[in-house]
Amino acid sequence: MKLALLPLQAVLFPDGRLNLKVVEPRYQALMTSCLRSGRSFGVVTLKPTSEHPPVPFESIGCLAELVACDSPSTEVMHLRCQGVQRFDMETPTCDSEGLWHVEARLIDPDPLQAPSAEWQSAAVQALARALDVFEAQGKTPPVARPHRFHDAGWVANRWCELLPIPTPLKYQLMTLPDPRVRLQLVDGFLRRHGIVKD
Repeated sequence: MKLALLPLQAVLFPDGRLNLKVVEPRYQALMTSCLRSGRSFGVVTLKPTSEHPPVPFESIGCLAELVACDSPSTEVMHLRCQGVQRFDMETPTCDSEGLWHVEARLIDPDPLQAPSAEWQSAAVQALARALDVFEAQGKTPPVARPHRFHDAGWVANRWCELLPIPTPLKYQLMTLPDPRVRLQLVDGFLRRHGIVKD
């Protein structure tokens, strides 16, 4: 499938939420086109600034759908999008407007695997408590319903969004094909920082 790309210093996960503030005219035009047509676009993660490759972003991204738009002025668009599915890509091309386009290949969604009960249940319980706190405080939870605590990939992805993990590491976690391995690595982060305990 052909996709227009939005390179960001962020990582979008499937089923994740992403709030965007768009000020560049080329990306405002892209978002307006997507809103009118209902088309999806691709969110890709910018490579570290110390690198100067021909293509400035990573090779795996996440298909995104726009779910809300608020334009308080002609200079800025506030958007909320939802991650759908990961993709990898052929060689991207850049058009005369500075927009990147790519022929994308969708990556199969994570297989449904339950978190390993013996050592991942604490991560699941801690995530449920964290989301309960948001709701008890009357705040908009950063995680959309339905909650899928029975799904190791979903739990790992939500923790990746909530935790202060460096962007390059967050990208590496997003690309891992095994959801239980992803959750295992997240669980290790939670334990090292005392968020969950044995």
